[in-house]
Amino acid sequence: MLAAELKSQIDKLRDRFWSGGISNPLTAIEQISYLIFMKRLEDMDHKHRKAAERSGTKHVSIFKGRENCRWSQWLHMAAEAMLVHVRDQVFPFIKNLTGEDTYFARAMKDAVFMIPKPSLLQEAVRIVDELNIAQQNQDTQGDLYEYLLSKLNTSGENGQFRTPRHIIRMMVKLIDPKISERICDPAAGTGGFLLNTYQHILESNSYLDTLEYDDDGTPKQLPAEKLTAKQRTFLKTNALTAYDFDTTMVRIGLMNLVLHGISQPRFFYADTLSKAFEESGQYQVILANPPFKGSIDKSDISDQLRIQSTKTELLFVDLMLRLLVLGGRCAVIVPDGVLFGSSNAHQALRKILVEENQLDGIVSLPSGVFKPYAGVSAAVLLFTKGGQTDKVWFYDMQADGFSLDDKRQPLSDNDDIPDIIKQWTTRNVKNGPEKGDKWFWVANAELAENKYDLSLSRYKPVVYEEVEYEKPDVILNRILSLEKEIEKEAGQLLVSLSTTPNEH
Repeated sequence: MLAAELKSQIDKLRDRFWSGGISNPLTAIEQISYLIFMKRLEDMDHKHRKAAERSGTKHVSIFKGRENCRWSQWLHMAAEAMLVHVRDQVFPFIKNLTGEDTYFARAMKDAVFMIPKPSLLQEAVRIVDELNIAQQNQDTQGDLYEYLLSKLNTSGENGQFRTPRHIIRMMVKLIDPKISERICDPAAGTGGFLLNTYQHILESNSYLDTLEYDDDGTPKQLPAEKLTAKQRTFLKTNALTAYDFDTTMVRIGLMNLVLHGISQPRFFYADTLSKAFEESGQYQVILANPPFKGSIDKSDISDQLRIQSTKTELLFVDLMLRLLVLGGRCAVIVPDGVLFGSSNAHQALRKILVEENQLDGIVSLPSGVFKPYAGVSAAVLLFTKGGQTDKVWFYDMQADGFSLDDKRQPLSDNDDIPDIIKQWTTRNVKNGPEKGDKWFWVANAELAENKYDLSLSRYKPVVYEEVEYEKPDVILNRILSLEKEIEKEAGQLLVSLSTTPNEH
């Protein structure tokens, strides 16, 4: 959640764009994103230089030969000069930052710098500079974009909202992607799942004594000393693939990944549910939170999808099965309706997951996890493509470390996530427990009997607390004793009334 001061600054920035002639909110968001990217590039360059100094390696600046494109070099220019310089020098520089023939450059090819007035640019640059994004944790940049997007009239119409980073990190840890695997998010938004996957792989390949973390658990320095040069190149260029059907999100997502060290991000504009998208069997891992409750034109739905529905929450799970290689793993957030919906499409999808694949686990999320953006109830599906399900592991997550209201305040002693990760990694230990306080197994046969209903409440064991009652004779003696006491006090009251003078 953004602090009130940052929200106020963003509101001020939007107001300046409106009064400066950019009334389309999506255009304003895109232009603001470019400015934030320009600012963060220099922050990132400073960070890499310091890391190189600590490790004794050589640092090659991304501004080599283009020092005049550094934010600090033009920050204090006069308004007219600043507009000319940013439009003609800095903006072309960021468009081709990763090279002329790269995914980033192709996505940015049609990007246009549209800030028309020198005074507007100068004021916007001042406000962005005052945001001090480099001093914030990793979540802040995503929150900035999310807050901007929340101001759009169309925001959330298709159930799109940002996934909290601690939930993303939990899902990544449960799936545990490896350096050799290809990973995809077919509805990537600003790229949060791929970014956290990238950091997880770096963390997994760093020596423990070299790791540093922010207060919220986000890794600060990830040297990944165990990676070979070939593995590092693969991770930054070919391991991670993202898709989104909104060009603004694609550009924002690309900039987000580049800022975090992914030099050649594979982030594409595509409607992955449409006939035009033909990819299949390409990925070992999929992590995603696709749009909830959306629907698309039936005539445009890919013929390769098996589920007969226009509901995107069903189609995306079907798509993920198609995109995975045999043995590939997936963690995806779905609305609760996917788990128990009674339509033919709902039941068909669940049967496919259980009977034709290995549905490994379901983590039921608290309904406040997505507040303040949405109060929807949801769950994380964890499955492996191929095989058949023997039994499914359920976890009833009741707390995520934050209050479940709109304020989402951090709570120090109320977080199920560490236990979820622990129980998940040890769930198949030989001779281990069959259930715990918040988790349990359900066999395939029981799922089939219930039309593959996957809602946790249907199978959750009911725990009855043993209550000890007193023996009947003890209770009767107490009643008799109470009656005698009442009779005695009533008699005393009558005596008192009879000796009281009549006031009338």
